[in-house]
Amino acid sequence: MRNIRMTIGYDGTEYHGFQVQPGVPSIQAALIEAIAAITGETVAVHGSGRTDAGVHARAQVVNFETSSRLPADRWCQALNARLPNDIVVWKAEEVPLTFHARKSSKRKTYCYTINGNRYPDPLNRRTEFHHPGSLDVSAMREAIRHLEGEHDFTSFCSVRAASESKVRTVYEAKLTQTAVEGMESATGVGRLRLFFTGNGFLYNMVRIMAGTLLAVGEGKLIAADIPRILQARDRAMAGPTAKPYGLSLWSVEYEL
Repeated sequence: MRNIRMTIGYDGTEYHGFQVQPGVPSIQAALIEAIAAITGETVAVHGSGRTDAGVHARAQVVNFETSSRLPADRWCQALNARLPNDIVVWKAEEVPLTFHARKSSKRKTYCYTINGNRYPDPLNRRTEFHHPGSLDVSAMREAIRHLEGEHDFTSFCSVRAASESKVRTVYEAKLTQTAVEGMESATGVGRLRLFFTGNGFLYNMVRIMAGTLLAVGEGKLIAADIPRILQARDRAMAGPTAKPYGLSLWSVEYEL
């Protein structure tokens, strides 16, 4: 048996998340079907993490074991010819059988994108959240720093989160701001990206952190509220869960 590791990107708009679910389209199911068309095998495809319905990936990592002798450098072309246009295999390589996309990962980065211009951008409307009102970006930048470090993130995860421990480490949390050339922005906000790099994330954790930071930007919360919200370990204390389509799995890192 051979272990094939692939880096894939996808627009998650039409899918009910990464994981296979009965009766609805998923990224995992599309990969399994495409691999079966090439090899005749029904393989188990392991992802570095699950993305929710409507969430995207710039660089999701997956692996699967196969008895196929297809050279590693041929997998991209073979699968891209069979996958829907909104899923693309960027890279494929053979790795040791001990590699597992989720269990072997060390750091993951998610990005939440906000378009703060007056009008939406039709070219990016499926991958960013449009917020036409004013936002206090300085307050958001101050607030996001409080999310770094090891914390109990009970306040920032769905009550449906299955993990017994809610302690996670966010190695880096940052906000970037860029102007969108040629587009009117009466508020001067432009495009904001919220980046979160951590050792793992709870169910809806990134979307709740993004929704809470938006509440800070709107003046409904202040930056100093973030430590208090973390200490409360109460989901009701944090802001709303941001819309899924603004979120992308940005990168996954492994030990060399």
